[in-house]
Amino acid sequence: MAFRQLLLLFIGLSAGGVIAAGIFAFLAMIGVLPRLVGVTGTKKQIRLYETMMILGGVGGVTADRYQNGLTEAFRSAASRLLLFAGAAGWGDGGAAVLRCLGQIFLGIFGLAAGIFVGSLVMSLAETLKALPVLGRRLGLAAKGLPFVILSIAAGKLAGSLFYFFG
Repeated sequence: MAFRQLLLLFIGLSAGGVIAAGIFAFLAMIGVLPRLVGVTGTKKQIRLYETMMILGGVGGVTADRYQNGLTEAFRSAASRLLLFAGAAGWGDGGAAVLRCLGQIFLGIFGLAAGIFVGSLVMSLAETLKALPVLGRRLGLAAKGLPFVILSIAAGKLAGSLFYFFG
């Protein structure tokens, strides 16, 4: 029985490693990281970019794998914070403060996730040379292409808002 579990553990970790390597190779191939470094002018922080990408990937997989355990851990932490707020004399205001902090955290996370997805999509489009072809087909000058990109982004925003709130 232990051998079977060890074998399954080895196969699962190996498959996860191969998939993660493929995703990071894909991101490197389409040039997300070099493009971000070039646009922001932060060549000295290249190690920080790489480290954050790896930690984000590992954190995402961990959160997906242990979703129920993390949910219980967050509930436990939130209940402890509410007990602390009550003991500190915040009363019901403590719950409001925690809800406000949660909304701020969700906003920051949503912004970061949106920036990442936008960078990924634009890097992929740039790699496939989709935007120059689109510009030539539509007869746009160099000045018109940013408006096309803005229109695409606005359409994605409107579609996501319709999906989530419609």
